Amino acid sequence: MTTASPESGTNAAIPDAATQIDIYRRMSLISQNDEAARKTVKSGRLMMPYYSPKGQEVIPSAVSVNLNDDDRICTIYRGTHDMLAKGVPLRDLWAEMAGRVTGTCKGKGGPMHVTHPASGAILTTGIVGSSMPIANGLAWAAKLSGSKRVTVAYFGDAASNIGAFHESLNLASVWKLPVVFICQNNLFGEHTRFENSTSVDQISKRAVAYGMPGVTVNGNDPFEMYAAAHAAINRARDGEGPTLIEAMTFRFYGHVFGDDDHYMTKEEKAAALAKDPLPLFRARLIADGVATEATLAELDADIRAQIEDAIQFALSSEMPPLEELTRDVYAEAGAA
Repeated sequence: MTTASPESGTNAAIPDAATQIDIYRRMSLISQNDEAARKTVKSGRLMMPYYSPKGQEVIPSAVSVNLNDDDRICTIYRGTHDMLAKGVPLRDLWAEMAGRVTGTCKGKGGPMHVTHPASGAILTTGIVGSSMPIANGLAWAAKLSGSKRVTVAYFGDAASNIGAFHESLNLASVWKLPVVFICQNNLFGEHTRFENSTSVDQISKRAVAYGMPGVTVNGNDPFEMYAAAHAAINRARDGEGPTLIEAMTFRFYGHVFGDDDHYMTKEEKAAALAKDPLPLFRARLIADGVATEATLAELDADIRAQIEDAIQFALSSEMPPLEELTRDVYAEAGAA
């Protein structure tokens, strides 16, 4: 739900109290899940490639409260926060990350290829930039069917330098597809700094070339992120076409688990950690009287218990049998 914002003197939408708490709930889920994932890998209980989204909790949380259940997302390997925010069940997600038959893809996708259509999380891809053309396809299908369904394509700043980005934005604009392109600009593409690899100082400027709105927002500010997503999603749902949102954030850890992040300066990392969006938003909710410390503590504890349950469920589930190797590639004989 959205309320007016007379204090700001703009038409920007702001989330009501219940939505603010919902955004916090999703942020807490993402943060605690990330901590659990890193601990579980470090302990040796689970072996998998892991790309931490710590520090980027706001973006998918503030976006997802604007999405309907049947809206869809496509994301990348650093996308567990996007999937959790959209509603992928914890048990299913952890079982997939652990390669178990109870996972979203029967354990055959792993952490880099999670798919859960029931929640609208259609794709997690390991190929940089490939979320965008697939999101276009989903958006085109929605348009052909007359559906009001919107698709969100998440990607990183480095993906804006590959061909799929430019081709996807061009086609989405020409066909006025109901898609929102959300670049999570965490300032680093793998081990390369943003300013050393990108020709513009703001990725949103590239939207001009494709005839669509482009905005750069503080992706660590729940209110600013909510307003930008609200406008872009409504625009797409109303048939007005795509929007490019560049959400500025910071990656708290290295590219992949184990990376020593030597390419970050100690000063910039310390500054980012001092502005960790989760505790800042938590304090704001309490100061504004939106929630009490006890309410948020209870919410956090409930999430913690759900995550522990999911880990136990995943690690106690069976591995897929050998015959699963050749299933789900083609339709089974006799299937409708």
